[in-house]
Amino acid sequence: MDDEAQGVARLQAFVRGTVQGVGFRWWVRSRALEPGLTGSAANLDDGRVEVVAEGPRTACLRLLDLLGEQPSTHGRPGEVTYVHDAWAPPRGTGPGFVER
Repeated sequence: MDDEAQGVARLQAFVRGTVQGVGFRWWVRSRALEPGLTGSAANLDDGRVEVVAEGPRTACLRLLDLLGEQPSTHGRPGEVTYVHDAWAPPRGTGPGFVER
C-alpha cells in the first residue's frame, strides 16, 4: 500500500504575521512532535515562516488548524494574519522536526 493510501501526507504552510523572533518556530516544533510529525519550521527573508510537516494526514490537518487558529487556544506566540497551505505526497524529511 502506498503512502497516500495509508493517509500519509506532506503539508507545506507559509505563515504570515508577527511570527519571527517570538518563539513561533519552537512552538510549531512542539506541536508537530506531539503526534510524531517530521519536518521543519524555517524563517524566510520576507518575514514569513515556512512549515513543512510529514506524517498522518489527520495530524498534518490538526497542525494546520493550530497554525491559523484565531484566537489561539494553545499558547501560540506572535500573531498570525494568514496561512497558505499546499499538499503533496510525502518525500521523506528525515527523522524529527527541526527549526531552521
